[in-house]
Amino acid sequence: MQRIRVGMTGLAAVILLMALSFMIFSSANREAPVSAAGASNAAVVANLTGVDNAAADRTRDEPLAELGVAPGADDAAAKAREQAQREDAAGN
Repeated sequence: MQRIRVGMTGLAAVILLMALSFMIFSSANREAPVSAAGASNAAVVANLTGVDNAAADRTRDEPLAELGVAPGADDAAAKAREQAQREDAAGN
């Protein structure tokens, strides 16, 4: 009987500690973030980057071209056009 009482007391203590930690962390999440006086607003700065999404999408498809290890599709197309122009100029 004493083992059950000790086990139930331990279980109650663990549940109480978990509830207390949940309350502490949830209250910390509800607080507004602290910013220094004169600091920039992160939401505004994130919108000022001016990234070309189409170019970013192309480089995501070719990670080796982004690293500079292999030519990208744009580079290959440009080289093919130059080669075709050279062949046309040599043929005329």
